[in-house]
Amino acid sequence: MSALLPLAAAELQPYRQQLRCNFPQLDQVFPDCMAEAQLLLSATGIHDYLHGASIICGIGRGFEPVLVYLEKMPQVAAELGEETLALVSDAVWKMSRSPNGKAILPFLQSIAEVSRRLPCTDLFGRYIDIILDFMERTTGSIHGFHTTIPSPSLPDLLEQIPYLLRQLTCHGLRNWIDYGLRHYGDHPERQREYFSLQAADSRAVLQRERHGTLFVDHERQLDLYLRALWQEHQMLVPYSEAFDELRKPLPYFDALGVRVPDCYDDRAGVSGIDRYRAVLAHIAAHWRWSTPQVADNLSPFQRVAVETFEDCRVDTLALREYPGLRRILLALHPHPAADDCDSAQESCIRHRLAMFSRAALDPNHGYEQPELLDFVARFQAALADGTTSSTAEIANLAISYIARTRRQQDLSSNVYFTDTHVDYRDDNRHLWRYIEEGDEEETFAERQPQRADDIETLPPRHYPEWDYQSKTYRPDWVSLYEGLHPSGDPALIDALLDKHRQLAKRLKQILDLLKPQQYVRLRYQEEGSELDLDVAIRSLIDYRGGATPDPRINMSHRHDGRDIAVMLLLDLSQSINQIPDGCTQSILELSQEAVALLGWAIDHLGDEFAIAGFSSNTRHEVRYQHIKGYSERWDDQVKGRLAALEAGYSTRMGAALRHAAHYLSARKAEKKLLLILTDGQPHDIDVTDERLLIEDTHQAVQELDQQGIYTYCINLDAHADEYVRDCFGNRFTVIDRVERLPEKLPRLFMALTK
Repeated sequence: MSALLPLAAAELQPYRQQLRCNFPQLDQVFPDCMAEAQLLLSATGIHDYLHGASIICGIGRGFEPVLVYLEKMPQVAAELGEETLALVSDAVWKMSRSPNGKAILPFLQSIAEVSRRLPCTDLFGRYIDIILDFMERTTGSIHGFHTTIPSPSLPDLLEQIPYLLRQLTCHGLRNWIDYGLRHYGDHPERQREYFSLQAADSRAVLQRERHGTLFVDHERQLDLYLRALWQEHQMLVPYSEAFDELRKPLPYFDALGVRVPDCYDDRAGVSGIDRYRAVLAHIAAHWRWSTPQVADNLSPFQRVAVETFEDCRVDTLALREYPGLRRILLALHPHPAADDCDSAQESCIRHRLAMFSRAALDPNHGYEQPELLDFVARFQAALADGTTSSTAEIANLAISYIARTRRQQDLSSNVYFTDTHVDYRDDNRHLWRYIEEGDEEETFAERQPQRADDIETLPPRHYPEWDYQSKTYRPDWVSLYEGLHPSGDPALIDALLDKHRQLAKRLKQILDLLKPQQYVRLRYQEEGSELDLDVAIRSLIDYRGGATPDPRINMSHRHDGRDIAVMLLLDLSQSINQIPDGCTQSILELSQEAVALLGWAIDHLGDEFAIAGFSSNTRHEVRYQHIKGYSERWDDQVKGRLAALEAGYSTRMGAALRHAAHYLSARKAEKKLLLILTDGQPHDIDVTDERLLIEDTHQAVQELDQQGIYTYCINLDAHADEYVRDCFGNRFTVIDRVERLPEKLPRLFMALTK
């Protein structure tokens, strides 16, 4: 720090005013600290840095914690990211609000070493969480004392942290701490012996948790490996595999660097450092030879196959350049037996791809399946000596392989995973590009041919689905295909409106009362409905005085009242083709009449509104059809689409709600209303647990609430009380007499928006 030039007094003064701290010793060190901070941090970072120092100054623990923070944190923030400034200051604040004030200084003194041993924000944040959790579990817990009793062992633990992190991963540290708290949580003295490494079992557990090759000890060696053999220099960032219980993370790379595990154990005769080399060699091969592909029009099966074939291609090319890798890659690659997956109840697609991958890399694979051998031969021909092929060529070969070998049981949700994971390979996120078209549905007509059977020409959108049993989302579980509904004869809708002209007349009287009556004057308009005399006179004076006159001499008016955006979502499942008892029309025909009246009413009010319909044929095909867009007028084109409504398939409601919210949330309106018109509970043919889609719909409604969207259901099922409250809470109306729907729907809308 002494090599830095201190800031001039004029530059230093604004920073000194931000730091709310009056220790006399501060003036001696503050110029040097700020010189380093200005060199290493952004303007926002400096603000956070001084804010954190002010917090530590205000906790009443003297000058030393402030000094340690000011000296250590610029370098820590420069290495790990400026968000660590808030992480550390917040942790100190939490300690100061507990009886553990004496632990603040050792906590801050160890921060610099912790940042070197856990060189990424994610791991550093997990370390902070471990320390705060330890503090909560040990503070006031001894023999039932209340929380004025400090943790007996927190200072001891913090003093040992630099040594512990040189021996353990972040996960190992957590396990070592958990053992001590489990066995000595009620014994202060033995607890202190354990966490100060004086107890025998403390050292024994440390040795048990101490395993593998730590990334942080070999980071420079691995960086040199990439530079020397692959002519690549990338930021290497570790992550822990221990904290993601549901889905284990995989290595990957993006514009921010390469993510690798923080520790590798020896495996299958391959040392931890060689496992790191295998991962980096595979990733470097992708950098050199892979080209991103468009993913939108490929099924999940096809994408998995393309990833596997491309992994084999870059591995083959890497082995040509460095043959010594073969021993490592084959040792780490699983060798599944051909008959391991032969059950009619399991999807064996991953098993077949793992067999292909092994056969492509290992001449002595031992497989005899004709289809497998045929595609291995075609793969090797595409990579004949002297050629590298291309990602696109290999992708076409992978798609052909999937088409040739696909089985009926591949559709099973019970997937066979044994011996199918190749752990030196990354997750291939770099391999895909997604087409992001405009989100406004009004452009669909320009991009999509007007054919009734051409709904799937746009790339699918993928939505999660809530699993109520595990209380987690199934990511990208539902594929939703959207398109513009085909058109019919708009005269049919005009005839329906004429049929209900008496009802329309009564509705118009109510609508006239709901329409905004107040006008707001909009002044300073270059074009308007009338002249603004005050501005016009002032402009005339300016003109005659030789000044440039203001051309905004007009004014106009607008209604000041309703600011509502509405989305009407229609259930177009097969069941609405039914004719209810006592009716002469189907539910579909009654819905057309009701929506026609509602559309006419909303158009009369001048509110923004859109209409869409949905149906589903398993999670792989949810159909979402646009009938009216927000910027479209209520005209013959929209009426034609409404006249052509057809019903079919099932009712997977959660994905449709989420997609409707995608459009409704983009509207700039004070109130956003999503109306769902349905005749039954959510269901689909690939779901056996009837609660699953009910709970997913309820979760989707809660998501929409968080986006400021009010969801309301109009249900035409006489038995809806059994499930509709579970989906929508109290926001629903059940219309038992379906023939009254055309009358009730517009009135219900006006009641919701008056």
